[in-house]
Amino acid sequence: MRSRLLFVGLCLFAAMATLFPSSVSAATDTRVYELRTYTTLPGRQEALLARFRDHTTSLFAKHGMTNVGYWQPVDAANGAGSTLTYLLAYPSREAAKASWKAFGGDPEWQKAKAASETDGKIVAKVESLFLAPTDFSPSIESAAASKARIFELRTYTTEEGRLDALDARFRDHTRGFFKQYGMTNVAYFHPLDADKGAGRTLVYLLAHKDREAATASWTAFRADPKWTAAKVASEKAAGGSLTIAGPAGIKSVFLAPTDFSKMK
Repeated sequence: MRSRLLFVGLCLFAAMATLFPSSVSAATDTRVYELRTYTTLPGRQEALLARFRDHTTSLFAKHGMTNVGYWQPVDAANGAGSTLTYLLAYPSREAAKASWKAFGGDPEWQKAKAASETDGKIVAKVESLFLAPTDFSPSIESAAASKARIFELRTYTTEEGRLDALDARFRDHTRGFFKQYGMTNVAYFHPLDADKGAGRTLVYLLAHKDREAATASWTAFRADPKWTAAKVASEKAAGGSLTIAGPAGIKSVFLAPTDFSKMK
């Protein structure tokens, strides 16, 4: 009788798992993310994209890296036509190091790299930023969509000691207003390394239907008196603006997903 009940219980559990597939939530996402930006040499963007499309992404997966998304900047001022930005996930920082070592030593990668560079080098500069999801970041898997959208990568640099206040404002107010005005909260992160802004920086990713929708959403958001009140209250409590003055305080880059990006 006990074994029969156990069997029934297992069957019910399996059925529930099929109906409600598990996903990594903000509370359980202990992964480390890496935001990488490649700047190509003149005229070499298509060669870089082809190498990622045909070789690199599958080799990343082979060596334990999770391909989250690949994007190109939309605006010339942000590197349109010469820049690839992508996001990877790893079980840990140590796992990231091991994966990159294995990837770099893979003969298949070395062969693909050499073949792609018969007409010369491709990449002029590589920038890497290791990130941890905030406690209020949604599951990044929940942002999947079947139709291509426009993404917006935003980086906020705070005044000294005000990151907690900025986090609280996003946690308690901002994200809700974003959703109200049609923006999709994709993910929120903090940098892990001191020389890359740890303790003073919030990096987050939004998705919009298109560029026009983004403009309309931001206009409505900024005009909302409830948002204005929340902003004023947070700055009063902190003793001033939460972000540093000038364009360095808030940076925005609009991104379009590549044809091989998992996240559209």
